[in-house]
Amino acid sequence: MGQGATGLAGVLSLAGALPAGTPLLLDVGHTLPPGGDALSHGRGLDCWEVRKHNSSEWCHFIRSNPDCRLDGGFLDYLDGVFCVFPPRLLPLAVTLYALWLLYLFIILGVTAEKFFCPNLSAISTNLKLSHNVAGVTFLAFGNGAPDVFSAVVAFSNPRTAGLAIGAIFGAGVFVTTVVAGGIALVKPFTAASRPFLRDIIFYMVAVFLTFVVLYMGKIRLGEALGYLGLYVFYVLTVVLCTWIHRRQRGDGLAPPGPWEPEMPRDVEEPEPSGTNSGDYGEEYRPLLPSQETSLRILTAALSPLDYRKWRRKPWYWRLFKAFKVPVELVLLLTVPVVDPDKDDLNWKRPLNCLHILTSPLLCVLTLKSGAYGLYQIQGIFPVWGVVTLVASALALIIFITTSNEEPPKYHCVFAFLGFLASAMWINAAATELVNILRTLGIIFQLSNTVLGLTLLAWGNSIGDTFSDLTMARQGYPRMAFSACFGGIIFNILVGVGLGCLLQMSTSQPLVKLEPDSPLVWVLAGALGLSLVFSFVTVPAQCFQLGKAYGVCLITYYLVFLCVALLTEFRVIHFSTL
Repeated sequence: MGQGATGLAGVLSLAGALPAGTPLLLDVGHTLPPGGDALSHGRGLDCWEVRKHNSSEWCHFIRSNPDCRLDGGFLDYLDGVFCVFPPRLLPLAVTLYALWLLYLFIILGVTAEKFFCPNLSAISTNLKLSHNVAGVTFLAFGNGAPDVFSAVVAFSNPRTAGLAIGAIFGAGVFVTTVVAGGIALVKPFTAASRPFLRDIIFYMVAVFLTFVVLYMGKIRLGEALGYLGLYVFYVLTVVLCTWIHRRQRGDGLAPPGPWEPEMPRDVEEPEPSGTNSGDYGEEYRPLLPSQETSLRILTAALSPLDYRKWRRKPWYWRLFKAFKVPVELVLLLTVPVVDPDKDDLNWKRPLNCLHILTSPLLCVLTLKSGAYGLYQIQGIFPVWGVVTLVASALALIIFITTSNEEPPKYHCVFAFLGFLASAMWINAAATELVNILRTLGIIFQLSNTVLGLTLLAWGNSIGDTFSDLTMARQGYPRMAFSACFGGIIFNILVGVGLGCLLQMSTSQPLVKLEPDSPLVWVLAGALGLSLVFSFVTVPAQCFQLGKAYGVCLITYYLVFLCVALLTEFRVIHFSTL
């Protein structure tokens, strides 16, 4: 697992290396005021200047300005909107980009929910980890994967670092106010006292540490490692508290803490997709066992639809499912899933043998946007060709030496392969997400921070919002409320810590963070104030939370959002720190 994390770090590392001894400057919250002077990063005019030129010069400005180059990604969104589309069709281009942005969020959600999390769960089961340790490590990584990957990708480029800060802080404010307040409105309840106090104290420490780093304007190697160390300390605290609670109970049984991410996150019913097709319950199983052909197994495994469920679902569910089907089909073709809850561990011999070929190809063709996969060895043979030959031979050997009925002893290896493949999908989608948000910021003259605290934060939090509110309506408000404060600890500590750590070099273990916009301080202050409000009012109410508490939190978020937008558009002015 450590090697996988190291390889993943290489994937997400900064593509363009800076000269040795040069501190990496992350321009947090950069914005260009209307009518202001052009800013310079030493590499030409700032890309935000493009809209101040005549529309006939847009394309030349974008293509000749180094600051307008998007690092990574498969599509050049700036070139598309300013060169491919004529100026009069700019609204159409923005509409298409907005739709593609929504679809990227769908890709992130489907990949994390149906492929990344199940494989992490299988890995933790195979490693025989306890529920508590797995909940705050592997499964927390699974639930927070879109947020963390987006933050790491955003930190990899100095021009998009504001997206990371805005998304991490913005999601924190949104989840701890709107989602937590919504739970209290849906179903008043009594919160779990000790988990709540533990999680909110750790989160307040993490927010304070980030505030200090932003105020100092730099983050050193020790501080980046401190973020990760604080999360390790949080994991150890959770394990210790659970062990103490078990000893106090004296019965040897400690139910999983309500904060843990292993709670059911899916608001849908368990869906018999390609990862679990054919498992429809006892009443649908044949009375006599029959051996299916490999072709039939492959066809059934690649079907992302359960037609029984399709017929009884409403039209809007069918519409959303129709949008997800292409994504699920491509993921089924490229990402294996191991399910420890099934007798056959979700072993589909023809499909798993196909994964031996498609998963490595996916990895080399998405690594640095295909730069490594298209590289030609000795200028003759491409890397993807070598991977295809080796993987095809290995897949043929596995197909010959295994059977359809029983998984091989090494089937757990497919969980690690699925983890890597799904991580590459999430990283690729997060890269496109960051690039398209930067493009929209240039079009509308918006700072990266405001895009992060709105679009990116809302998109990454929408899944948790629906699942937590559904959980509250089903009678589990304590579990949903605790998840609001427990889950985002991983996002801020690992997102900032790992994101900055990957940008440091041995010659210069320092990353400079320079907030050029007062909006960064508004965001940090709003998050800290919301946490203090809950830290004071929840114990004051004896942890009994009702509708008044929910209304206060939601009202607070609306006020914060108004202040943030007015600050962005220079209606409210703050003196710079």
